[in-house]
Amino acid sequence: MQLTPSAHSDTFCRDNLPPFDQWPHLLFELPELHYPDRLNAATRLLDGAVAQWGPDRPAVLSPTSSWTYGELLARANQIAGTLVSLGVVPGNRVLLRGPNTPWLAACWLGVLKAGAVAVTTMPMLRTHELTKIVDASSPALALADHRYTEDLLPFALPLLAFGGDSPDDLAARCETQPPTFADVETAADDVAILAFTSGTTGRPKATMHFHRDLIAIADTFSRHLVKPEPTDLFTGTPPLAFTFGLGGLLVFPLHAGAATLLVERATPLELADLAAAHGVTVLFTAPTAYRAILASDRRASLSALRRAVSAGEALPESVAVDFHEATGRRLIDGIGSTEMLHVFISAADEDTRPGSTGRAVPGFRARIVDDEGRPVPDGTPGRLAVQGPTGCRYLADDRQTVFVEDGWNLTGDTYVRDTDGYFHYRARSDDMIVSSGYNIAGPEVEEVLLAHPDVLECAVVAAPDEARGSIVAAYVVLREGADSGAAMVKQLQDFAKSVAAPYKYPRRVEFVTELPRNPSGKVQRFLLRRRAAGQSTQPQPASP
Repeated sequence: MQLTPSAHSDTFCRDNLPPFDQWPHLLFELPELHYPDRLNAATRLLDGAVAQWGPDRPAVLSPTSSWTYGELLARANQIAGTLVSLGVVPGNRVLLRGPNTPWLAACWLGVLKAGAVAVTTMPMLRTHELTKIVDASSPALALADHRYTEDLLPFALPLLAFGGDSPDDLAARCETQPPTFADVETAADDVAILAFTSGTTGRPKATMHFHRDLIAIADTFSRHLVKPEPTDLFTGTPPLAFTFGLGGLLVFPLHAGAATLLVERATPLELADLAAAHGVTVLFTAPTAYRAILASDRRASLSALRRAVSAGEALPESVAVDFHEATGRRLIDGIGSTEMLHVFISAADEDTRPGSTGRAVPGFRARIVDDEGRPVPDGTPGRLAVQGPTGCRYLADDRQTVFVEDGWNLTGDTYVRDTDGYFHYRARSDDMIVSSGYNIAGPEVEEVLLAHPDVLECAVVAAPDEARGSIVAAYVVLREGADSGAAMVKQLQDFAKSVAAPYKYPRRVEFVTELPRNPSGKVQRFLLRRRAAGQSTQPQPASP
């Protein structure tokens, strides 16, 4: 395998790619996946849309504002110019932090136009979690929403805020830059983004995605299943730091010349109201949100959608059936991963089968294998293995060989394929907890709880939950003399929320005298998972 000559003068990303023999096999069988050697994803998405549809179409909206394609292009160009004026060179990493807003979208595009590498972070992450990301990616600069700068202050990192009214705000600096910019002609296989995913060891992994990868997800899942139209208005709840949100709320609409409504935060019912008020036609969110809307008096608002996409966690068959009864349309289910960038198994319209995730998206292959990597007969549970135009490339991480075996990406999911080629989800194969669409690494929560002075030992597993799919359940051994009542449960939950992103806190906390271990001393989490599956979803503190 040979890479195209890079446009990056900072060679950090290429220097830290895994060895070629550890890469997955990549597929470019579809004609639309044949890209030129020089390709800047922001140029293709934004300048390309303006060239094809003109500058006056709505592009990026918020509940209170609307930017046309021409305005978005001018701001992205000014941001790119500002980055260059601050000394950013192609290949530098730029950390982005903030909720979904037009300014965050413009920053992401501006970073790519400047030939830099976008490292978009979840706005709920705290300094404790951001430290791992900063250490791994070594960013040259941070661009952050002015309301989300505090957790970045401990880092010796140049920081520029946006969205405020300070004289040093990014908007003020942009006014000194022209609205045009000569985009860096990056290689199609230059790294464009570093997307961090929770690691089952508690150490996050940086996945490295090329400029061509960002276009490839639009030319596969979006083109063949979402089928966007230039008149569409997209919206949804996943943050742009999640690749599910990046694709569904920015890449896909721009690629189609459509508009996107970026919402900072919304409950399911608020999301339904926003969709109805703005005339949204394409919705991206998790199954839990669809379930909540269908169970409410906003149920009828879903019938106005032209397309509705569910991912982030397994879609219950009952939700798929209820959605069809309410709208007359089929919910588009899908499974993707940060390592693969977006959805690779899905189904739409009459190809859907309730209870099944779908079939391999055009451009991808999928199969079920045993522990030795050998294909198993249809109807037999096994590990899901995938190949396509995108694939796992971890940044300087020895876990590359865990996710990629013999050229196949192993997603960490147990699936069954039926004789018609439809894939049916069974369970996660590892210690990842998927709750309301969020991936939560059990060991990461354990690390947080162990920092509490009253916690001697703990183990964290997934507990089944009807509303969220799973919740975080913590089994805790307290130090001698510590109170094991309800007050300690709340104290540990509040402590976890103060140190880590709030969605990671343990919704169930149980105190035990000891953790189950095998003869070698390893915690037997499977026993705790069995225990969690047989209990209610409410925290049940027990006597030590």
